[in-house]
Amino acid sequence: MSFSPQSKVWIYQSNRAFTNDEGQAIQQRLNEFTVQWKAHGHQLNAKAEILYDFFIVFFVDEASAGVTGCSIDSSVRIIKEIEQQYNVDLFDRFNMAYKLNDKVIVTNKEDFETLVNIKAIGPQTIVFNNLVQNLQEFETKWQIPFEQSWHSKVFAHLL
Repeated sequence: MSFSPQSKVWIYQSNRAFTNDEGQAIQQRLNEFTVQWKAHGHQLNAKAEILYDFFIVFFVDEASAGVTGCSIDSSVRIIKEIEQQYNVDLFDRFNMAYKLNDKVIVTNKEDFETLVNIKAIGPQTIVFNNLVQNLQEFETKWQIPFEQSWHSKVFAHLL
């Protein structure tokens, strides 16, 4: 399945890593959801993936059918069901993710701020920008150095 660079992207970040068993079960559920995901009766060209055991990412190429409020609501419902079933938080935007030696770490805003303050997170630390909107941004601006991210603006007073 190929997707255009303008395909829509939604990223949900977990507050903890999924186990292997959880990841497999969740991926199966996401696959079942995306193959039947529709907008006003039209099949969406969509897929969902779990990345780094922390992120659930939806991709929708709107070339054949565009997403609607109702179709977005249905994807949010499945994310909420996953949250409840696996006791994770996928909507807390104050959790920050970064890489340390190629390992993804998710922490709360206060701890992230402390890590920036003590220079454990520096200008070249890779952070995750879950605000990307399309595939092109996802491929080029999702994992970026702290100094190029929105994080650096929020925590500029600590640099």
